Amino acid sequence: MIRTERPQLLRPRALVPGDLVVVAALSGPLHPSYEPDLRLAVAEWERMGFRVRLAPLLGAGRTRWWSAARPDEIAAEFNALLRDPEVRAIVGHDGGQTVFGYLDLIDFDAIRADPKPVLGFSDISLLHLALHARTGLVGFHTDLATPGLGGHWQRAAPARRDELRTLYAELLTGTEPLGALPTGSSWECWRPGRAEGPLVGGVINRIVLVQATPYALPPESFDGAVLFWEETGGQASHVWTFLQIMRHSGILDRISGMVVGVPEAIEGLGGPGSSGDAPTLAELVLDVFGDRDIPVLGNVDFGHAGPNLPMPVGVRAALDADARTLTLLEPAARAA
Repeated sequence: MIRTERPQLLRPRALVPGDLVVVAALSGPLHPSYEPDLRLAVAEWERMGFRVRLAPLLGAGRTRWWSAARPDEIAAEFNALLRDPEVRAIVGHDGGQTVFGYLDLIDFDAIRADPKPVLGFSDISLLHLALHARTGLVGFHTDLATPGLGGHWQRAAPARRDELRTLYAELLTGTEPLGALPTGSSWECWRPGRAEGPLVGGVINRIVLVQATPYALPPESFDGAVLFWEETGGQASHVWTFLQIMRHSGILDRISGMVVGVPEAIEGLGGPGSSGDAPTLAELVLDVFGDRDIPVLGNVDFGHAGPNLPMPVGVRAALDADARTLTLLEPAARAA
């Protein structure tokens, strides 16, 4: 049966040092050439004070088409992790194109019985949206293991790695709000104003596509929400189309603010070296917005372009586009 009511926010228990974090292939496979990156990611989680285990389907070189395994195999492993009381957090190894294949196989009752953080973005952002819609679970929109902690983090300055490590550890272990996220030099005010509401978002194509399924967020989930999104690949016209779909579906009339991540490899966007007729991402967003008086903060550092600041789905945030700040007003986890 399709839910129509907005579920109450379901926070997982805060982790403690020594808790078990499992890295799993929730979508795409692990190519052998990226095994060193995965080892670096495991080391990062261990530096935060957690024990780490790799799930069996993460075997290097194991593939089924574009996935790590058949959707039912991935779902079976995911459900086993959800039911295992020793596992306190599940981290997606990478994104991909598989989560839509097993949404109907997820054990949602196991999540309600023992909510635990599921971390990642890209295709994993679809999990955040569907799990939040069905159970109210806070979605931990964070870097993936292999391309994130084992990739982008390693190319960042040491001070930036330390900052991210502290943020992620506090997100998982703390029971107080994180407060203001560190403002990056790329952040831009695309439309001034302030807003406050629950964070809702992910990859823009996943936000739009999940709304066409029985795992859609209830429309009320967008009431007063701060919508965050990012995109990688494709065309600028695709992003414009996704935003137009949000306009037609009424999402843009419900939200209180918008936060846009740094775009990655989107063809047809204006900027240095582009044709004079190509729109910038800011122009594209504001074109769809029309006269809606909604604050927009752009080029915030989350998404495929680099290390991700945590964006917990369902947690209230305060957006001040003029001051270029985004502040988390609630914790993502609860006390034991």
